[in-house]
Amino acid sequence: MTNPVPLAEAIAKHVHDGDTVALEGFTHLIPFAAAHEIARQGRRHLTLVRMTPDLVYDQLIGLGVADELVFSYGGNPGVGSLHRLRDAVENHWPHRLAVHEHSHAGLANAYTAGAARLPFAVLRGYRGTDLEEQRDIISRVTCPFTGEELAAVKAVNPDVTVIHAQLADRDGNVMLWGITGVQREAVLAAQRAIVTVEEVVDEFPEHTGAVILPNWVLSAVSVVPNGTWPSYAADYSVRDNDFYQQWDAISRDRGSFLAWAAANDLKETADA
Repeated sequence: MTNPVPLAEAIAKHVHDGDTVALEGFTHLIPFAAAHEIARQGRRHLTLVRMTPDLVYDQLIGLGVADELVFSYGGNPGVGSLHRLRDAVENHWPHRLAVHEHSHAGLANAYTAGAARLPFAVLRGYRGTDLEEQRDIISRVTCPFTGEELAAVKAVNPDVTVIHAQLADRDGNVMLWGITGVQREAVLAAQRAIVTVEEVVDEFPEHTGAVILPNWVLSAVSVVPNGTWPSYAADYSVRDNDFYQQWDAISRDRGSFLAWAAANDLKETADA
């Protein structure tokens, strides 16, 4: 991958019905523009994976894009519940949603195992929680060296991971900085990877703590300035806290949610 492509083209080529899709970005660099393009193209039956399925997945779930959700923590940060997620789980609207819940550490380790192409990861965790009842994704193993019993989590290998970054260079490499979350691991764990960026530069600046993803692990790069709104990209934009507050009212009612979707040219739920 060297030349940037339009976002619509990247989504059309690399995101398919029935795929397991991870849209990662922790606090900032959340790829909202890419998520909306997935919805506009009418993708269905996706398994969505994300460490913090905040507004971006509340929107996709309400739009009927997802059949399953793999996550760790779900909420509107600093505001409250994700009402479209709750409606799907509690009332099966717009349709039934299967959920698979991890701890943050568990899902981060699952991505790491996926990136290493290992079948599972081990950690000290989940003890005393009912999350361990999900035997298809969480189990127990005994260390062959110490005899310690540890939690094991099934690796996550998305069909496609989508992230946002600040920069790409002319060769198609990508650079991101700030709170980097699990973007690197999620990209390396995936079969395909799409990155939206703020801009393309001739040469990357020096930046302490930055992550650089080489072009050979990426399927497509699209230039989408402010592609994280209402989230933000460090050094490029600021978080729209007002929208996060407004989303609570917008998403609480099905009618107001569908009105928001129509106003933003997003496909309404197929089963609404």
